[in-house]
This record gives sequence, C-alpha cells and structure tokens, in this order.
Amino acid sequence: MINIALLGCGRIGQVHARSLMGMEGAQVAAVADAMPAAAEALAKRTGAPVMSVADIMAAADIDAVVIGTPTTTHYDLIHTAARAQKAIFCEKPIDLNSERIKDCLAVVDTNAVPFFVAFNRRFDPNFQTLQAQIAAGKIGEVEMVTILSRDPSPPPIDYIKTSGGLFRDMMIHDLDMARFLLGEDPVEVFTHAACLVDPAIGAAGDVDTAMVSLRTASGKLCQISNSRRATYGYDQRIEVHGQTGMLRADNVLTSTVEISNADGFRRAPTEPFFLERYADAYRAEMAHFVDVLTTGKPANPSGVDGFKAQVMADAAQASHDSGTPQKLVFD
Repeated sequence: MINIALLGCGRIGQVHARSLMGMEGAQVAAVADAMPAAAEALAKRTGAPVMSVADIMAAADIDAVVIGTPTTTHYDLIHTAARAQKAIFCEKPIDLNSERIKDCLAVVDTNAVPFFVAFNRRFDPNFQTLQAQIAAGKIGEVEMVTILSRDPSPPPIDYIKTSGGLFRDMMIHDLDMARFLLGEDPVEVFTHAACLVDPAIGAAGDVDTAMVSLRTASGKLCQISNSRRATYGYDQRIEVHGQTGMLRADNVLTSTVEISNADGFRRAPTEPFFLERYADAYRAEMAHFVDVLTTGKPANPSGVDGFKAQVMADAAQASHDSGTPQKLVFD
C-alpha cells in the first residue's frame, strides 16, 4: 500500500483526496493545512490523521506527498520533501520564478525522488485520444493547433493579486497542452492581451483577455485564446489541423440530450467549471502517480515539463509588456 500525505486541504486537496479514496493500492495517510479547520474536515472525510508538515516529512511510513498548497509555498516544500526522500506530486505552477524552479529540479535530481507536475488536462480522455491520433499519423504532420480556454467568470480580485497573472495561472495549462500536441517545443511567442471583463483586474496589474501565438522551429503554429468570461459556461476546445485532415475536441456537456422544436435545436450547457469538466482527468493523473511509485516508471508530466511551461508563460507576459515577439530559450 502506497501511503500518501496531502499538503493543503482546500479545493484541490479535496479533489485529490477523493481520487485516492476510490483507488486500490494507495491511501491518504495524513493531511496537513495551515488552517486547522480545513485539515480537520478533510481528516474526518478520509479517516487520516492531521499531522504537521515536519512530522509528515519525518514519518518513515509515508511514501509521498501531494503539494496542493499556495504556489508561494511550493519551493520550500519541494526541497524538504526531496531531502526526506518523499515522492512528490506538485500542483502547477512549480513556482512563479523559472530560476527557482531550476533549484527545485536540482534538489529533486540530487535526491533521486519521483517528481510529477499536475498538468491534469493531459489526462483528459478526449485530449488523450486526440494526441494519440496525432501520434498515429491520422492527420499527417501537424500544421496548426488552436486551443480555446475560457472561464465562466473571473476569480476574486484577492486571488488575482497573488496568482502570478493570467499567463502563469490560467494559460500555463494551455501552454503545456500546446507542447503536448505540437510534438516539439515552440521557439517564439507573441501576445495580444487586454482587460475587457473587469477593470479591477487591470487595476491589479493583470489582464483578463489574451491571445498568444506560438511558432516551432519547423514552422508549426499554435494559437491560444483565453478569457476570464464566457457567458455560456466553461469553454474548453481544441482543434488540430494537419496535412491530411483535422482533429477536434469539443466541449463536454452536462447531458447528451438535444431538443428539437420549432425554435430550432438546443443542446445542454457545458460542464460548469474545471472540477466537473476535468473530474476524470484528476482521477487519471493520480492513478498515474501511484503507478509511477509502484512500477518505477518515469513521471509524466515531469519537472522539466513544468519548467518549460513556466518559461513560456514568462515569455508570454514579456511579449505583452513589450509588444514584441519573444524568443523561447529552455536552459
């Protein structure tokens, strides 16, 4: 049995707890949170004890930690866990600073512990199928990728102020997905962005509407569209155009039922937000992590994937700030 401790008992910690509670071969062995009430509530649901981070790291019978705490705490927790020989499941982003991410990867490598970065969208069944069909050559060589990712409404301003900005907080998922589908690293990024949804977001120094173009060395192109507002629900679509055809992953709806009458055709709304839309992906990524610990296979996405996504997010922000394309250098 793999014993896993949850660091962070908020929304994402609860998601990972549900995944582990329904899984064979692994269990929630302990929970920790800076807010005692949150830790106690999740402990009651899981049957696991509340422990301090220090005690979790010192516990010989705890094999791994899930880091679902605020991003500003990841750096120290990764260093502590790696030195304690705990396998690490880390929510994105690893850190908001690429150089600090390098430090994290160095301590992970030095201590030879498994390190998984939670880009859960890679585990969405629809996106996995799309990528598998690309790899199988169903549309020949990829030429263009279009990724649309739009939230139903913006998060609270207090969250915006500490999130690292749209590119590092929201678009980082799409930047990782671009690499996943293009099959090669982009070499250039160009950004157009604005604040069109809520002036308070602009006042906080962020944007809420953005389009980013990526180009690879071979000339493949990718366009990413992000918005903090979609009046019709949680918008998650991908289109990949290739030499011999096109692949498309549409929105996941709350029902497959469609009504037809004199007013036309009407389908169900999209899933309301990421917890519902990516429920299967959250379970699948945790199953992968447990498989990594059981079999010794490499974690995927890895720390390097997390680093490259952060470099791309930083460059997207720099392109917005400067109004010029930015070269992507992953070193």
